[in-house]
Amino acid sequence: MTGLTHLDDSGRAHMVDVSDKDITRREATARAVVFMQPATAQLISTGGMAKGDVLAVAQVAGVMGAKRTPDLIPLCHPLPITGVDMAFDLDTERAVLEIRATVRVTGRTGVEMEALTAVSVAALTVYDMCKAVDRSMTISEIQLMHKVGGKSGEFVRA
Repeated sequence: MTGLTHLDDSGRAHMVDVSDKDITRREATARAVVFMQPATAQLISTGGMAKGDVLAVAQVAGVMGAKRTPDLIPLCHPLPITGVDMAFDLDTERAVLEIRATVRVTGRTGVEMEALTAVSVAALTVYDMCKAVDRSMTISEIQLMHKVGGKSGEFVRA
């Protein structure tokens, strides 16, 4: 395990200088899980939520979240994101929604934070759109699943 790169020699936070890193293709996939009441899952699946198509709005929100990550996370670099794919798997029987985001960039630093932000914002959007019928929803398991590119190589969650 290496030292914390976001701290300088005096322990102060700073943005890491990535200008000497190689420009490579980088990709990261993250996931989040939303647990809900069965009736909520049914409303989402049938398009019956009063605020509209929950998954369509959450998809746009996730993409926007990825693009706005450096505005939210203080030491993140602004990146020229080349692609964001959002995927939703709604299991109405178990009343569970799995959200996945894959973010790509060709650059000097990775897009893990962008993928994590994308699934987080998408999950929060689901909560916002459904809270009128289900305030007991739980957002959990926000985690990096896979990343590739850069000096540290590939990471795959076991």
